[in-house]
Amino acid sequence: MSDRTLRGLTAIVGVADDVSPTGELERHGRRLEAAMVSEALADAGLTLADVDGICYAGMATGLAEYLGVHPRYVDGTMVGGSSYELHLEHAAAAIAAGLCEVVVSVYAATPRSDRRRGAGGQRGGPAFGGPNPMAEWEMPYGLAMPMGAYALAASRHMACYGTTSEQLAQIAVDTRRWAAMNPRARFRDPITIADVLASPMQASPLHLLDCCLVTDGAGAFVVTSAERAGDLAKPPIYVLGAATGSDHQMISQMPDLTTTAGARSGPAAFAMAGIKPDEVDLLMAYDSFTITALLHLEDLGFCPKGEGGAFAEDGKLGPGGSLPTNTNGGGLSYTHPGQYGMFLLVEAVRQLRGECGSRQVIDPQIGVAHGSGGVLSTMGTIVLGTGSTR
Repeated sequence: MSDRTLRGLTAIVGVADDVSPTGELERHGRRLEAAMVSEALADAGLTLADVDGICYAGMATGLAEYLGVHPRYVDGTMVGGSSYELHLEHAAAAIAAGLCEVVVSVYAATPRSDRRRGAGGQRGGPAFGGPNPMAEWEMPYGLAMPMGAYALAASRHMACYGTTSEQLAQIAVDTRRWAAMNPRARFRDPITIADVLASPMQASPLHLLDCCLVTDGAGAFVVTSAERAGDLAKPPIYVLGAATGSDHQMISQMPDLTTTAGARSGPAAFAMAGIKPDEVDLLMAYDSFTITALLHLEDLGFCPKGEGGAFAEDGKLGPGGSLPTNTNGGGLSYTHPGQYGMFLLVEAVRQLRGECGSRQVIDPQIGVAHGSGGVLSTMGTIVLGTGSTR
């Protein structure tokens, strides 16, 4: 591993997101993206005139043109839901290298209201480009997507380690407990393990309440150098560690259905930050499905491989637990427009700033945002910290 580091060289200085308990937003498209950029910059005390870098999971130059920005750094990385953790890693490296100073990343998708508008309702914004081997080698055999891929991982984990549906359901229950304290969450009513198990089966062994929502949603973040961050409107949240791991595109090529590339990105990001898992005060872990969150717990080192079910079953992920996880209500209960990684970063920053009201974790200093893209394909791990950790 290189001894070069990004630790403490940059900071997130502005965030914004837009979701609704109805699951639908009135704004959409470029208008919604531009609004998120404007709100995140206002949060930072900056304007578009300060921006010299654009990250976007698609054609970044199109967004820059719409905003009237003439960037000297553009990043169009698109790997699905973890694109925004990768954007932050790349932007931090670019700023540290002197390529740019103020970078914005933005995401917006409105699959739910698009259906009402007759716009198709595609989940997740831009589609994966290029040849897609899933169309030839997986889809013809009846694999339901995306839940079928995650059901394979859950089935394998159960077979190898004895994980139960009740243990997976506990993750959904704890996530809903957090959502109950978030007035903007899509679903806030309490649920029980029995409710999860009684919900309709989607792809065995995953029930409906093991699966993420389909909502509209949008968000943005602004990152700049640590030096400039000190003079802005909000306390800077420093990037202490960042790493990427990717090992497949289609699920049939995943080397081990029970181990994600987070087993590489997680330890690398933690090593850069100089922390161990037991020093993490807040975990924002991509929860497209309950099995996704469980695999993150193991691969990031919060518990040994195979023990994620037992680790989560006592409710430690929920309010009052020892590892507060997905405190906004997660993709399972807060919002999930298709690429949820942006919302992990936004909530982590707000928690570390102490801005989360009734769901605020007590005095968090270190937070981890761990994104998952594709079908457990590409992981992006970000370690964030307050000024006391730099």
